[in-house]
Amino acid sequence: MPNVETTFVDGIRTVTTAGDVHTQVGMATHVFVANASMKDDYFFNADAELLLVAQEGGIRVMTEMGVMEVTPGEICVVPRGMVFKVELMDGPVRGYMCENYGAKFTLPDRGPIGANCLANPRDFKTPVAWYEEKETPCRLTVKWCGTFHVTELGHSPLDVVAWHGNYTPYKYDLRTFSPVGALLFDHPDPSIFTVLTAPSGEAGTANIDFVIFPERWMVAENTFRPPWYHRNIMSEFMGLVYGQYDAKEEGFVPGGMSLHNMMLSHGPDALGFDKASTSDLKPQKLENTLAFMFETRFPQHLTKYAAELETLQDNYADCWQGLRKRFNGTPEGDWNE
Repeated sequence: MPNVETTFVDGIRTVTTAGDVHTQVGMATHVFVANASMKDDYFFNADAELLLVAQEGGIRVMTEMGVMEVTPGEICVVPRGMVFKVELMDGPVRGYMCENYGAKFTLPDRGPIGANCLANPRDFKTPVAWYEEKETPCRLTVKWCGTFHVTELGHSPLDVVAWHGNYTPYKYDLRTFSPVGALLFDHPDPSIFTVLTAPSGEAGTANIDFVIFPERWMVAENTFRPPWYHRNIMSEFMGLVYGQYDAKEEGFVPGGMSLHNMMLSHGPDALGFDKASTSDLKPQKLENTLAFMFETRFPQHLTKYAAELETLQDNYADCWQGLRKRFNGTPEGDWNE
């Protein structure tokens, strides 16, 4: 948390970038911290739609079309070009933000799953009309083509008294997500945990997939339950809202983040592997956990800020040092040696 007065816009730090704002493809990931409300300061992003993930503390997002209160376990989306400001509900805040340069977020095609489960439309909430009538000096910051511009106003830009249409901000409680999974054996693709997707135009990939790993039951038998060791065609930026992530039991803390770019091998750490390989595969409920991923078909490049963080985990790769070869040349191998 900052030691000096910091508002939401002041406290945004860019971690990765992918794609290009000029051609309106790709995305960027950010973290934000704040210990002060935006009183006479306002912001809008002409480059991108914004998805905010609250991680610590509650924020009050005040837009031209209404007010949304977002607490840890919830997200909100502010459309491209919409003016807003952020107030603090109960003290300092921290969270993650995805900047979507491409097609706007929508619900994924549920295919054979059908009409129900995953994120149901009825659980998304849009605000009621609200306005702020304030005839005092205000400052509006605009992000346009990757640069920031400031203009002075003599009144609040949130003085919109009514709105019509469906280009609206909205919020969603991630605890209303209804997960599906394997009921007998095998490990489904993490795409079954997609909350929102921004299509890319190329089947099988997305400009952005917003994926969560919430509380859920694990019941698959004869199966390695955590994510397997793999390489992806999508780049994965992962964050942890609260609890513990089952595939990374040490080193991945709430408020932290990890990045596995496309075609970069990764999987459970040695501790997670040993635990999953030797535990009794009875039905198990993963509780008090909420992790998420911002996935994109584009490579995510680290910013200088992210690469030089004091909290950078230089020994991250050591989590796999304890893994050893277990196959002894026989068709079934010997998993006890």
